[in-house]
Amino acid sequence: MPSLPPFTAPTAYQDPAQALAQVQHLYQQAMDHLRQAMQRFVAGESFTDRVRACYPFVRLQTDTVLRSDLQDASLLSYGFVAGPGRYESTLTRPDLYARYYLEQFELLVRNHGVALEVGVSNHPIPVHFSFAEHDHLEGELSPERRQLMRDVFDLPDLSSMDDGIANGTWSPGPGQPQPLSLFTAPRVDYSLHRLRHYTGTRPDHFQNFVLFTNYQFYIDEFVRLGHAAMADPLSDYDAFVEPGNVVTRAQGRSPQPEDAMGAAPPRLPQMPAYHLKRADRSGITMVNIGVGPANAKNITDHIAVLRPHAWLMLGHCAGLRNSQQLGDYVLAHGYVREDHVLDEELPLWVPIPALAEIQRALQAAVADITQCSGADLKRIMRTGTVASTDNRNWELLPDNTPQRRFSQSRAVALDMESATIAANGFRFRVPYGTLLCVSDKPLHGEIKLPGMANHFYRERVDQHLRIGIRALELLRGQGVAQLHSRKLRSFAEVAFQ
Repeated sequence: MPSLPPFTAPTAYQDPAQALAQVQHLYQQAMDHLRQAMQRFVAGESFTDRVRACYPFVRLQTDTVLRSDLQDASLLSYGFVAGPGRYESTLTRPDLYARYYLEQFELLVRNHGVALEVGVSNHPIPVHFSFAEHDHLEGELSPERRQLMRDVFDLPDLSSMDDGIANGTWSPGPGQPQPLSLFTAPRVDYSLHRLRHYTGTRPDHFQNFVLFTNYQFYIDEFVRLGHAAMADPLSDYDAFVEPGNVVTRAQGRSPQPEDAMGAAPPRLPQMPAYHLKRADRSGITMVNIGVGPANAKNITDHIAVLRPHAWLMLGHCAGLRNSQQLGDYVLAHGYVREDHVLDEELPLWVPIPALAEIQRALQAAVADITQCSGADLKRIMRTGTVASTDNRNWELLPDNTPQRRFSQSRAVALDMESATIAANGFRFRVPYGTLLCVSDKPLHGEIKLPGMANHFYRERVDQHLRIGIRALELLRGQGVAQLHSRKLRSFAEVAFQ
């Protein structure tokens, strides 16, 4: 028999706050059980029984498709189940997700008028996912002792971490409940650990509005703006975080105990993240994803579990029209997907629509920052289709076949990441948008040369970044309820945002 935490029977709650408190209690009880056992294991103790703790779950059962709050029912894109039945999801890190879970619980109770049941699932928590932020216990083990961990603890099981729910390919077995969330608890934990590795910052620093870029120039400018915001007594932001969890607090804000744990890494991580934070998590995170669709898919696969309100791509592109000038902007309203990294998860016959709320915010931000309007605005910003390719040297292919396809698609710009980020936003129900800046025109003899590039970067990086920040601030000011469009949700959708 495995060694388990004390048994706790499932309990029903009409009060969402009480339901959340029970999730937190059960999760902490599981963490204490695993951590104490792991400490004894590292100290050399022998175990005759397997050590196990399982994720908490939340469950809802309803007998009707009707919702209690009929006045708001037609406006909601989440917060309700699709029809009669039993719905259930495992939960993790209720410290990190407390605000999010509480909102989902409140909507479910309000819309369905039924109690939420909270209990312990039969899905084991991998011991690696129980380590505290600065625990590195496994590193103290000998190779033989590390091998023995499999006989004592549950290790990560990839079969419980797939994206079948998000992809729309998962179906329940006989008697199995429908999911409430796009992600299982192990899938969330896996991504939270990956985010630490790839970005060099803790998941709790991530904000609900995200900018992606493929150039370090943008990051350098974001760092400059972040430190300027911390020196501004009127700033809306209260902290700026850099890789290594190095925290700069806003003027007049007291340091927190965890700030002392931050230290700049000896080298930057693969996709460094920077966070301009607000207390309600509605600040801005910026990530340098590097070059290529594989990186773009990788990082958005993981950030998606944080359930952000929007993410935008700010990058450079090849202008495909002779009328474009270097430094012009391209607002994507459609995508040609020749990136191939999502072909298995999201077939090419799935359209990736432009989202009106994002498009309006980006256009308004360009107008605000450039002070252009009317014909002048159209002169510097073109709305059109963006093609994304996984072949950086597409222009060297014989017979001009890529050029022909791009012409037939009416594409106005070409890059390597934008379609991936938009498609993964569609796939994970995260509002998305793209604003690119023309850095070269290879079809028209204007290839990227060092002198031209340096001039281009000096002229456009600061303005382009300010436009992206302004767009996210406009979206935040309009309220996030408008952002989570029903266009991104299917007719048999999970209840959680």
